[in-house]
Amino acid sequence: MNLPPTTSLRALFDAADANRAAMHVIARDFSGVDLYVGNRQAASDPALLVKHGVNAVLNCALNLDINLVKSPASDCRNQDFGRAGLRYYKLGLIDGAGNPAEMLLAGYLQLCGLMRQQMPNKATYPWPSGGHVLVNCRGGRSRSVVLVSLFLHLQRPASFPTLDAAIAHVRDMRQLDPVEWPSAPKPVLIEAALWAASAAKLLQGHAFLQGAAAQ
Repeated sequence: MNLPPTTSLRALFDAADANRAAMHVIARDFSGVDLYVGNRQAASDPALLVKHGVNAVLNCALNLDINLVKSPASDCRNQDFGRAGLRYYKLGLIDGAGNPAEMLLAGYLQLCGLMRQQMPNKATYPWPSGGHVLVNCRGGRSRSVVLVSLFLHLQRPASFPTLDAAIAHVRDMRQLDPVEWPSAPKPVLIEAALWAASAAKLLQGHAFLQGAAAQ
């Protein structure tokens, strides 16, 4: 494929992002939980998340922080802190080189865990268990795509026997234009995800992962 210069690519990516929905459902019914991929606009839009029944957000982007605090704590002295209106998780990935491959494995395990996490019956944990999950990064094109692809490959190997098959599915469901594919996701992230897949397969026989496998 003959690609335009980098500056033209950036313009194409920005245009594609502007014309694409902020979030898309990627796969349904992981024990009742649907899995979405989206961008910064989706993750910062409480009304949109409520509309889709999203009760948990996993932000994959190191260079994106979102203030979702709904009720600031009474003892705030500087910036606001407190609880958000939904469960909010952060995995700080760089969109390119620099991430240890172990971070992709950690992200996979984090996603498995948050999808099965059960909230205690305490006022300090006001969210219900369950609900759908959004995995986001800045554009919803690279970091979130590779993590969800890794998850699909490991959790539904009959449908996605290879990581490439899972990536192709996520690209299609996320409506990524073919011109974006060489960097959506970034090749270095795909390499890290391949290592993470191998490592996760070695762990899947252990008791703490048995409940997360083969959904």
